[in-house]
Amino acid sequence: MTGIRRIFIANRGEIAVRIIRSARALGIETVLGVSRADRESLGAKLATRAVVLGPAPSRDSYLRVGTVIEAARGTGCDAVHPGYGFLSENRDLAQACAEAGLIFIGPTPDNLSAVGDKLTARAHAIAAGVPVVPGGTVESAADALALAETVGFPMLIKAVAGGGGKGMKRVDDAQSLPAQLDLAMAEAEAAFGDPRVYLERFVTVGRHVEVQILSDGDTVLHAGERDCSVQRRYQKVVEEAPAPHLPPEMRQGLLDAAVLYARHIGYRSLGTVEFLVDVARGAFYFLEMNARVQVEHPVTEAITGLDLIALQIAIAEGTPLTLTQDDIHLSGHAIECRLNAEDPARDFMPSPGRVTQAWFPPVPGLRVDTHMQPGAMIPPYYDSMVAKLIVWGATRDEAIDRMKTALAVCVLEGVTTNASLHRAILSDGDFRKGGVDTNFLGGLLQQPGGLT
Repeated sequence: MTGIRRIFIANRGEIAVRIIRSARALGIETVLGVSRADRESLGAKLATRAVVLGPAPSRDSYLRVGTVIEAARGTGCDAVHPGYGFLSENRDLAQACAEAGLIFIGPTPDNLSAVGDKLTARAHAIAAGVPVVPGGTVESAADALALAETVGFPMLIKAVAGGGGKGMKRVDDAQSLPAQLDLAMAEAEAAFGDPRVYLERFVTVGRHVEVQILSDGDTVLHAGERDCSVQRRYQKVVEEAPAPHLPPEMRQGLLDAAVLYARHIGYRSLGTVEFLVDVARGAFYFLEMNARVQVEHPVTEAITGLDLIALQIAIAEGTPLTLTQDDIHLSGHAIECRLNAEDPARDFMPSPGRVTQAWFPPVPGLRVDTHMQPGAMIPPYYDSMVAKLIVWGATRDEAIDRMKTALAVCVLEGVTTNASLHRAILSDGDFRKGGVDTNFLGGLLQQPGGLT
């Protein structure tokens, strides 16, 4: 396969800027597809060229497969990079790229089919010998009650096509199960057009740990794990690598299971296998595989020295991995804080508007991934994340201290951000100790003065 000369980036915001940076270093031109709301964005200015896909709403621009393909071909691109979100895990886009003679910088259509449906992904885990949370599919209240007798309460109802906590309900007893099941199915239908749900044992004290995978279709490597347990309403807020205070046997088990899963489905590209660690039982379970670059990929880059986007592009070109597992060395500790334009004091209400000041001064070990600059507009149509602050330290304590310094000196004015939330997290004694579970942030927010 010949090398890629020009990439069409079907995304926006900080990930578009991030892809442009790696492409430029590789000598590859970029064309950025933008909505009308993003015509003056930093990504549009940095790309070799920008083209308008359509109006501001995602459904009329970033989510239109046919428009993306037409724009990529019309601008002479060889490849399409979908970033994360939007069409990044859309099988139709990957298939349309193949039919149009474009390289999809991501996994194969078959890979996307294997992991895009949670039940199919779960079945692959079972076939690969990777542990899954006890549970199963249900179609009625009678099914759910029968399954509950085997698995036990509390249970979690999850939408098959879901994500971001939508269609997800905790159930603590048999009396509330039928009503919660109906509610979850209706919510799943409204959000995803698919009412299917399944039930799993609810892990009351769990950690969210994920493994970064690299595969060219033959060689499967891991680049360590990340801890993403600091979450609000199932949305990640702070991520770090490596995961603190994991028993060595469990850490190795997670890494091995992720490689086993990727090898089982013949995965090719960058990807992340996510697990739930049951703290009480000392066990871990497969959650899902994200067949794309993750928001939090910079923490892995910080501790490995790898450029994951560059590797993703090389794999898409058909270049075999020259790395071996022994070539990937983990050094120090890295933490990422997602800076969102939202107001923690008003139940995290989004805070769109114009940025009047954006200043990210040098701090030892600090990397900032952002599309913000003075005068930038934050539209109300998209995700509220405006920057990622990533720090590296020789130790976890040093990384925490550097992040606290970064939050103190970095300036983003004109809109309200969740910087106060990050300061509260980093100052919390339990977080400092390391190894918090997914209940941590909810408990912190309920404390008096939790954001001071």
